[in-house]
Amino acid sequence: MVDIRLGAPRNSWGVSPDQVDLRRRPVASLSLSVEAHPQRITLDLARTAIVVVDMQNDFCHPDGWLAGIGVDIEPARKPIEALRAVLPALRAVDVPVVWLNWGNRPDLANVPPGVRHVYDPDGSGGGLGAPARPGGSPTLQAGSWSAAIVDELTPPSGDVRVDKYRMSGFFDTPLDAVLRNLAVTTLLFAGVNSDQCVLATLTDAACLGYDVILLEDCSATTSPSFCHDATVYNVAQCFGFVAQSSAFTAALPATGVGLAGAPAGRR
Repeated sequence: MVDIRLGAPRNSWGVSPDQVDLRRRPVASLSLSVEAHPQRITLDLARTAIVVVDMQNDFCHPDGWLAGIGVDIEPARKPIEALRAVLPALRAVDVPVVWLNWGNRPDLANVPPGVRHVYDPDGSGGGLGAPARPGGSPTLQAGSWSAAIVDELTPPSGDVRVDKYRMSGFFDTPLDAVLRNLAVTTLLFAGVNSDQCVLATLTDAACLGYDVILLEDCSATTSPSFCHDATVYNVAQCFGFVAQSSAFTAALPATGVGLAGAPAGRR
């Protein structure tokens, strides 16, 4: 009898001492329809994950790196309340939550000069890895306070965390392998900065064949407002769809309490 599963819940084999069953267990579809641009969309929550980008202390905390160099971080904090509402609703129907944060190696061995220049443009030494704030937490270093998710969004143990080292979270990281092992085809995107790391990761996701949806109210930027506006326009025009998280939170209670054996949602 093949009764032991090897692998992630949505991508596993059945094994026994004398047999291996390569068939993946079917996952019950859970449909949801929401308003979006450029068109209304229907998606399968059983094949959906949300990727939350860079909602971490160095970008979103008053004692973080951005605030320390004089950037107004209030725009970067705007997604917090919307995320606090939508993430529990998505978790309740088994949508994986993936936290994608800058988290460099302490030795910066895989970070080229072009990336380091973004954070240390004049070479004065205040960039990646530098203790650029009281208390000395190294800028965007994996495992540090700087790279940690802001307290207001501290995730439960079941969420997935992936470190990144570029604007795009797909380059030189396990993100694509993680998502494929979760057997997802649709990605919701949130976080900061919408015109930089969020857009770069979303664009790569679209090029890799994922269906992509930007949650506009869960995304923001410390850049001028026209940068966010251009991002919203380009996502809807070229890469996928733009929706409000409130459309999901309003519709999700009608979908049931989980994916395993759950009834189909609104169509």
